[in-house]
Amino acid sequence: MRINTLQLPVSNVATVAAWFGEVMQLPVHNGAVQIGWTTLQLREAGDDPVGGVHLAFNVPADRFEAATRWLLARSPLQRNAAGEAHFTFGDRWESESIYYDGPDALILELIGRRRLPASGRSGEFHGSELTCVSEVGLPTAAVAALTAQADATFGLQPLSPPTPHFAALGDDEGLLIVVDATRHWFPEQKVLPNARGIVVTLGEVDGGQLHDAEQGWTVTAPAVG
Repeated sequence: MRINTLQLPVSNVATVAAWFGEVMQLPVHNGAVQIGWTTLQLREAGDDPVGGVHLAFNVPADRFEAATRWLLARSPLQRNAAGEAHFTFGDRWESESIYYDGPDALILELIGRRRLPASGRSGEFHGSELTCVSEVGLPTAAVAALTAQADATFGLQPLSPPTPHFAALGDDEGLLIVVDATRHWFPEQKVLPNARGIVVTLGEVDGGQLHDAEQGWTVTAPAVG
């Protein structure tokens, strides 16, 4: 699965676009941030709240150490209650992650997934090496029901066994992180999830649409053929 486009409400398009351009070294044009194959389209939030939005960016696993050094020069990292900032996940994840704050209290993540191809690059990391938005957090009141709907609509399966409060739907290239709306975001466990006004367009899945009216987000995929 791929996240092709993601419409993100922000408090000020120019300010947030400048952050992605200057801090993350990503190309920006007319409020659209290009992150590998994903276009992150910024729009003025209006009545939609900001803060509590989770996005993850894929980094080639052989560049994760260099990407960590690169990020540390630009942003402090989020830490869990034990003070840890680097997280390694086994089982079906086979990945490592670091988390940090973005503008509008975005909860951002760099993740290196060991099953994906290596880049073969060396030297200093650059933001242009990010390959995509690979995760978007979607709160809901009923994780199990939404997981079933995502399967019926897009043919999405959980990457790892879901729980009543969490399901990661998709694969290494793209995941819908479905969470209970009362579950605070890892690793700081301080912020509740928000995705109001977010519109996601998927690729490489069955065509259809999911919409959570209570939480105010939409995921869509064009029909194939």
